Amino acid sequence: MRPILLTPGPLTTSDRTRAAMGRDWGSRDDAFVRMSEAVRARLGTLAGAGTTHATVPLQGAGTYAVEAAIDTLVPRDGKLLVLANGAYGQRAAAIAARLRRDVATLALPEDEAFTPEAASAALRADPAVTDVLLVHLETTSGLLNPLEPIAAVVAAAGRRLLLDAMSSFGAVPIDLRATPCCAVMASTNKCLEGVPGVSFVIAEAGHLRAMASNAGSTVLDLEAQWRGFERDGQWRFTPPTHVIAALSAALDQLDEEGGVAARGARYRRHMDALTAGMDRLGFHPYLDPAVQGPVILTLRDPGGAFSFPALYAALAAEGIVLYPGKLTREASFRIGCIGAITLADIRRTLDAVGAFMGAHAARGAAAD
Repeated sequence: MRPILLTPGPLTTSDRTRAAMGRDWGSRDDAFVRMSEAVRARLGTLAGAGTTHATVPLQGAGTYAVEAAIDTLVPRDGKLLVLANGAYGQRAAAIAARLRRDVATLALPEDEAFTPEAASAALRADPAVTDVLLVHLETTSGLLNPLEPIAAVVAAAGRRLLLDAMSSFGAVPIDLRATPCCAVMASTNKCLEGVPGVSFVIAEAGHLRAMASNAGSTVLDLEAQWRGFERDGQWRFTPPTHVIAALSAALDQLDEEGGVAARGARYRRHMDALTAGMDRLGFHPYLDPAVQGPVILTLRDPGGAFSFPALYAALAAEGIVLYPGKLTREASFRIGCIGAITLADIRRTLDAVGAFMGAHAARGAAAD
């Protein structure tokens, strides 16, 4: 049976997306340049980016985009405030410190969403802050932070917002026409259902232009990468041609599905079915439904003799891949709801977990 990757990326891709990688492209050929430029435009359109923002793809994983955005867009004499309620917010703060930026972290528990009031209070308390970084959907837990109200208070305070949208882009609406945001960082291998190898930043063009030579890195200099695309459509360094071809096909399928809203609704149906089914099997969600995003479900370890490594191995033998927990305060594991999967795949997963738990209970009874 085909593998089911119930992870937040890499994830299960469609046959059509994988087939798009079946031919080779010359990186300087006109056909590839046209495809690459079309992909840039389509990514911007998904976020409602008009002429105010520029889409800058990079070779590499999503963390490359986060580091590139901080290094390029946060002035060297600026200060970054990171709103962190999970591992990826903490990682962004560590990146900023490594880049020798002045950085402060406003930390919340991993099951608590940020509020505009908390963001506003932090900005009033520290006038030195020039930029704020928010993780839209924190993959640590699956929590969805409220973007629009936080963006509004950041803008009202005269600061810039950098949005890590790795796990939300393509499934949770982002509209840069209505939401003040200096930059959105995301990657191809999550809700866009592409393959790994490309990340991107959709950045405010005026600020991007003003930050020429601000980056300390050559390869992660967003402004220089953007200037290259604007000049001749070329990547500055060897592009991942097959990844771009797969992304182009994946974007076609996103359009055919009905766009971001329709994809998010499909993932939410997966989430609802998974939550209900796992609850019946004795596994309870970590998050309150009010803050649960549609991408990945964190489940509490039920304790006792339960062993996640044993569950992982049993399901992997059936071609189903789960994700370990990443919480700092308690044992857990995660199941993703995204990718080219269906409700039938969710039911197959629940059947496999049920079979494992039945055998687990039988072993326990025999031991007694």
